[in-house]
Amino acid sequence: QILFWITIVELCCAKKVYEWNSLETAGDYGFGVQFLPKDEEGQKTMRLKELKNGRLAMVAFGGAITQAVITRHPFPWFF
Repeated sequence: QILFWITIVELCCAKKVYEWNSLETAGDYGFGVQFLPKDEEGQKTMRLKELKNGRLAMVAFGGAITQAVITRHPFPWFF
């Protein structure tokens, strides 16, 4: 069931990538566009900040999982 819904979402959104012929817009679903700055340079800066924030979150989650595996607790925040 989960794979079915993932497939539906991917098929619906893949069309956008092929129409614009650019991978820069992949994953951009138009949520929060009103919060972006109006100028092009401000938008680039904000997108870079968001990308770095996502990478930091992935590293932090990886650290939490590693700690859980090493200490054999279910998760570090469930003591």
